[in-house]
Amino acid sequence: MIVLGIDPGTASLGYGIVERSGGRLREVDHGCLTTSPDAGLPDRLLAIHGLLDQLISLHRPDLLGVERLFFSRNAQTAFAVGQARGVVLLAAAQHATPVREATPNEVKSAIAGYGAADKAQVQRMVQLVLGMAELPRPDDAADGLAIAIWVANTERAGATVGSTVGSKTTAGVLDRAAVPPIARGETGYERAVREALAAERSDRPVKRTAS
Repeated sequence: MIVLGIDPGTASLGYGIVERSGGRLREVDHGCLTTSPDAGLPDRLLAIHGLLDQLISLHRPDLLGVERLFFSRNAQTAFAVGQARGVVLLAAAQHATPVREATPNEVKSAIAGYGAADKAQVQRMVQLVLGMAELPRPDDAADGLAIAIWVANTERAGATVGSTVGSKTTAGVLDRAAVPPIARGETGYERAVREALAAERSDRPVKRTAS
C-alpha cells in the first residue's frame, strides 16, 4: 500500500510518500513545494495542483492523507491552509484517490505519543519509524511523512479514525465542509415545539419542562 501525505499551505506545502509492505514502512519520497511570495494566489494554487497531479500520476497512491483544517489564531494562516486543502482534495478527486483526514494533534499523538510535540520531535520519530539515515527535511516534508504514516497505520489497524471525505469520521469536527452533519440530541426549541403540538392535539395546556 502506498500513501501520499500532504501538509497543506499556499506558501509551503509539504509532502511525503510511504509504502507499507506487511508490517514494514519505508520512505519513498518527500519534499516541499515553496511558492514565490511575488506570485498571485491563483498562480500559487495552480502550482500546488500541478505538483499534486504529478505526484499522484507518478506514484499512484492507494490513499491520500491530508491535514484537517483547524482553527488558528491567525486567520490568514487558516485561510491559506483551507485554500491549499481545496486544491489537494480536487486533485485527489480527479484521480479517484480516496482521502483520509486527521488533525495535527491526532498525527502528533500517533507519531510522537504527544499531541503537542514540536517539529524536532516529529522529525526524529518519523526518522525512527521509517528507518531513515537522516532527519527528514524541511519541517513541512516531515509533517507530510507523518501524515502518511498515520494513514498507513490507521488503515492497517482497521480503524475508522479519519475517513474518506463525506463519510463518517471520528476525527475532530473542525472543517464542517468535509464531514456530514453531526447527529445531535433534541434541542430545547425542538422539545418545546413537540410538546406544543402534542398539547394541541390533546386539547390540554402545555406543560413546560426545564431546558
